[in-house]
Amino acid sequence: MAFNLKAMTRKELTKLKKDVDKALKTAADRERRDALKAAEKAAAEFGYSLGELSGMPKPKAAKKAPKGKAKAKAKAKYRNPANPEQTWSGRGRKPFWINEALTNGVDITDLEI
Repeated sequence: MAFNLKAMTRKELTKLKKDVDKALKTAADRERRDALKAAEKAAAEFGYSLGELSGMPKPKAAKKAPKGKAKAKAKAKYRNPANPEQTWSGRGRKPFWINEALTNGVDITDLEI
């Protein structure tokens, strides 16, 4: 499979380069998989897993909430005396009514539930 690179247009050369880059990546991935299989097979012949020999810890599974259940909302710690429906857990950004109360000299402990 010979190419006359001097006779090719820039567009054809660019496409050829992209195809070569893609083929190189595919070949590298294939060789990596083959090497990993060979290493796992060699380790298994001695009764070990590849992870045990490399000293790498097993990846921990991410803790997730059970399916269909969202994280529990934080319990409210502060309540707006002017509007009892407005509460704040103390986490995240302070609500406007908290900032306003603090600006007016109210102690935050006075707003605790």
